[in-house]
Amino acid sequence: MMTSVDTDLIRVLADPLRLKIVNLLAHETLCTTHLVEETGAKQTNLSNHLRVLREAGVVETEPCGRFTYYKLRADVIAALAGQFTELAEHARTAADRKRPC
Repeated sequence: MMTSVDTDLIRVLADPLRLKIVNLLAHETLCTTHLVEETGAKQTNLSNHLRVLREAGVVETEPCGRFTYYKLRADVIAALAGQFTELAEHARTAADRKRPC
């Protein structure tokens, strides 16, 4: 059976700013203000990227007064990592198989 990796999720994470946001959120839950400070991105640009990450299920929000905190969904990242692990296992066994021409 062919293993497929979630290409939609890879496209979401392929953007450099979104990947930076994911890396930051892997270490702590942050609000938009913190993310603007850490990334140097404009607030509107950052909000658009956070919306994409939220719609893809990569991050979830936590309202706190007038601020919204973002946290990484580790289960989504772990599932993607599992897909790559499975793909690597298939590649290891495929090295011994060659389809004849």
